[in-house]
Formats: sequence, structure tokens, C-alpha cells
Amino acid sequence: MLSTRAHTRLCSPKQAAQLSRVLTPLLSTSTSTLGQPVGIRLAFIPAVSQHHNGSKRAFSTTPASRMRDFFPAKETEHIRETPPAWPHHGYTEEEMLAVVPAHRKPTTWGDYFAWKFMRFCRWGMDTCTGMKGEHKVDKSNPTTAVHSIKPLTESQWMIRFLFLESIAGVPGMVAGMLRHLHSLRRLKRDNGWIETLLEESYNERMHLLTFMKMCEPGWFMKLMILGAQGVYFNGMVLSYLISPKITHRFVGYLEEEAVHTYTMAIKQIDDGHLPKWSSPDFVVPDIAVKYWHMPEGKRTMRDLIMYIRADEACHRGVNHTLSNLDQKEDPNPFVSDYKGDRAPPRPALKGEGFERAEVL
Repeated sequence: MLSTRAHTRLCSPKQAAQLSRVLTPLLSTSTSTLGQPVGIRLAFIPAVSQHHNGSKRAFSTTPASRMRDFFPAKETEHIRETPPAWPHHGYTEEEMLAVVPAHRKPTTWGDYFAWKFMRFCRWGMDTCTGMKGEHKVDKSNPTTAVHSIKPLTESQWMIRFLFLESIAGVPGMVAGMLRHLHSLRRLKRDNGWIETLLEESYNERMHLLTFMKMCEPGWFMKLMILGAQGVYFNGMVLSYLISPKITHRFVGYLEEEAVHTYTMAIKQIDDGHLPKWSSPDFVVPDIAVKYWHMPEGKRTMRDLIMYIRADEACHRGVNHTLSNLDQKEDPNPFVSDYKGDRAPPRPALKGEGFERAEVL
């Protein structure tokens, strides 16, 4: 839902007039087919205006007059732009197409606990975001099967993306913070773990910021995110203090779910179930184009999800691998220089992670 109201303190009269001329044609998409405000308001063009039909309550109740940029670029007298602290290394199209859902079977009691707890968290997410049985896949292969009886709508997918990414950035920050403090206490190097974990957290936050450029959650979803983050952060701190190995395994299983989620979304786009995202008029946010260095002609919603899925596949392989290592002494193999001409391992295509003997 878009508004033509311009705040005089934020733009000049000329800019306000230009904004009004651009946005006026879009007002026809400001309400759902039921005459109610849409559940999530997308901030671009008619092709991506979403409807949440059949829902008893909208996830977003924010009035159109309050639609705003949550994180506008900060330009000062001398600073033009602040680039990402961790520039994205990029992917080839072949690398992104090669990513597939995968599952590492539990082999220890710790693995089994992490897997079952992950399934419980997935059930909670499905319940909170309104995902019903007809939207789900085969229960015997929950992280690899991608066929469901009924596809989700664009707005339902956006709800899941926002909720998923709002908590996915927590583990890396928690682990990096605790390992940083541990390094200070022990007066020892961390051997490269901290940087990778913080970069993972930053990358997940970029996913969230990208989706936030496309929609505006309401107070109900914000409360859900606030509660989930509070519980999740404290739980992750306690878990990592008790057993970093099990915690990394849990995060590996979480990333399996993320890869599976984005693979299902890509399949439903390919099957023609999400026409608004397949529209040639759809435009991905500039923040995504700059961060992933998306080339011209490869800036569709499908392309964006391909990049994000590849990121999640990297996190999946990294965390499963870190769980296999000695948590106190082993170096981080993904940022280490290897002897001879050997290159560091690429985790995106190793869904189950590397065993310790493979990388050390």
C-alpha cells in the first residue's frame, strides 16, 4: 500500500510533485480483494502488491500514511555512501544452480537432540506464520522434498522470509561474541572463527534488510519478532556456553530449513504459482543489486532468491563443518591458507559439511 503524501521536511515541493505523479497510478492496488488493507505492504510497483486473502487478521496494520524507509541512506556533508563492512564475494550462475536441499543424518545423541529441537522450532514457525498442512511437504523428507499440495501466495512467502531472517542473524552474532570474549579471557587467538561467524550474521541481516525494502510489517509481526528474538538470543547464549558443537549442529539444521524454504519458493515461481514475482515489471531493491553485484538482466525475484539460497547453503556447510571440529584448538578451514596449491573448501555444495579429516 502506497501513499502520495509527502512530508515537507523530507523533500522539496518539486520532489513531492514528482513523487505524486509517479505514485498516483499505483493507488488502485492499495487494498485487498476483500476491501481490507493488505497483510504486508510492498513498497515498489503494482506487480508486487500483495494480498493475504482468507486470513482472519492482517500481519500488518500500519496505515499507508506511515509507510516509510526504515533505514534511509545517511549522507552527510563529506560522506556520500557507507559500503558494506563485509563485501559479498559473489557467485557464478553455475554455483547457484548447483545448490540443492540436503540433510545430514544425526549420528550422535547431540546431533539427534539438535535435529529434533530444530523440528520443534520449525513447527513453531509454521504455526506462527499460518502455514497449514496443505502447504507442507512430505513429512518423511522435510528438508529435501519440495512438492506441496497447495502453493503459498507471495505475501505468505514474504511473511516467512521476514520471520526466518529476523532470527537467522542471531546465532552468528552470539557465537562470534562469546568466542571473542573467550579469546580475551584465555589470552589466545581464535584462529579465524570469529570473523566467519560475524560475517554470517551480517549476511543474514542483509537478507532481512533486502526484504524490508520490499514490505512493511505491522505491529503484530514486530511483536512476534521481538518475542522470538528475546527467547532465541538467550537460548543461543546458554546453548553455546554449554556445548558449541551441538549449537553449530543446530544452526546447520536451521540452514538446511532455510535452503529448503528458498528452494520451494523458486520451484513455485518456476511453476507459475507466483505471477507477481514473475512479472517483467518487478524490480529488486537497489540494496540487493549493490550487495550481490547482480548483473543487468539478472535482477528478478527468482535471481534474488537464488543468491540468498546460495548464502544459506554456505552457512549450512560452514556450521556443519565447524560442529565436526575441535571447538577450542582447530583453525577455521574456510579462511585458512592451505599448503601447496590447495584452495580452501567451498561449503555451499557440501550440504552435510566437511569431516575434520577432509579439511585439516
